[in-house]
Amino acid sequence: MRSAAWRISLWATLAFACGTMVVFIGLHRFVADDIQRRSDAWLSGEVEVLGDVAERTPKDALYNRVVGEVAELAGKEVPNKLAAESSENDSVFFLQTGSDGSMRLWVGAGDGKPDLRAIQASRILPDHPSDLRIQGFGVPFRVASTRIDDGSYIYLGLSERDELRVLRSLGLRFFLLWLLLVFFGFIIVFYTTRRMLSHIRGITEAASRIGHSDLTARVPTARRNDEVSHLALTLNRMLDRIESSMHQLHTITDALAHDLRSPLTAIRGKLEMSLSPAMQGEQVEPIVSAIEELDRLTDFLNKSLDVAEAKADALRLNRAVVDLDELLRIMIDLYEPSMSEKGLQISLRSHGPVEIDADEALIHRMIANLFDNELKHLPAGRAVMLRLAADAGSALLILEDDGPGFDAEIGDRLFERRVKGKASNGHGLGLAFVDAVVRAHGGSVTAGNREGGGARIAVTLPLASGLGQ
Repeated sequence: MRSAAWRISLWATLAFACGTMVVFIGLHRFVADDIQRRSDAWLSGEVEVLGDVAERTPKDALYNRVVGEVAELAGKEVPNKLAAESSENDSVFFLQTGSDGSMRLWVGAGDGKPDLRAIQASRILPDHPSDLRIQGFGVPFRVASTRIDDGSYIYLGLSERDELRVLRSLGLRFFLLWLLLVFFGFIIVFYTTRRMLSHIRGITEAASRIGHSDLTARVPTARRNDEVSHLALTLNRMLDRIESSMHQLHTITDALAHDLRSPLTAIRGKLEMSLSPAMQGEQVEPIVSAIEELDRLTDFLNKSLDVAEAKADALRLNRAVVDLDELLRIMIDLYEPSMSEKGLQISLRSHGPVEIDADEALIHRMIANLFDNELKHLPAGRAVMLRLAADAGSALLILEDDGPGFDAEIGDRLFERRVKGKASNGHGLGLAFVDAVVRAHGGSVTAGNREGGGARIAVTLPLASGLGQ
């Protein structure tokens, strides 16, 4: 129900339902008015005929019989009357009143007294049929009247029961037809929209599978020459340009790295070869310092290139299943002697293997960067605490220490390149590299100061497929 096809179908069906409902209501009203007009025409015509008969019939003993029989004949020609009705005609009445308003002649069901009272209580104009409510009847009567020369009035009433029955039957059929149209309209709109959006969903799924290390895949195209097909072709052309740009970027970075590493490696090799056991301490120290500076320059070059590629979403990953718990323990064993030498303690709290789908070499370098930062910036006698856990499909690695923490002025720019604290002598690429590696793997990283003092870095990485579900 959260799909776009459902929402589009729902709103389109709602609009269609409102439109058809208005049409059916208008049609029902038109039929009701037409039936009312036909009934009024019949009443006006019959009451005129009865008035003419009453005027022409001599006022003798046969008057009531003649006029009454004519009225009964008129009652048998009731419009809209259903065939299966009782023999008693209670849908039409004929009433003639004298000039004083008293009943003179009655033809119909009952004694006519309720009808007379209702007529006396209302004002029915000649040649203008109107509704009349009569006690004892659930539906009103449509009554027409005429005045004859002797001052008496003739009233002809037609029950609206059959008319209402016809309208109710018509309304029920209209409602059922409306439901049927709305249902089939929803099915047609939903099927059409779902079929159209299924191609867009295929484009979306294909685009989501195009990772940072795989730009060769393309979104599916269709033979239809419509907007969706144009979208797919445009995306494929855009991916062609992106792939070409990434290829050029990799070519440039590889060439740049080679052109810079080669002379640095050659210089380092010559410096190492110049070292000999016969050299004095004053002679060895500058060479060793130069080699260390070359190593730092090489590391800076590698990190700068990796961060630049990661910021451009072009970092190349050789993914494999990596046990983060095992890798952390190996790294701790590797760094523990250096930390102990500086008076630092390091500990890991983990509940067992946590496997992620990642580039092991990059994750190794990321952890090394975190540990190097602790070695460089944490005063002696402090502790580094690591926690590893798996939760909701992600691996959570938290690194905390009880040192001075990050400088306040760089608190909101910790992951920017070349941003470092006042006491740092590095290049300001450590956390930028960590952020680049984590984001390249589809994770996230946060850093800040603990409430009790010290730094806190939290790294979240997706678990390997099928884990943590």
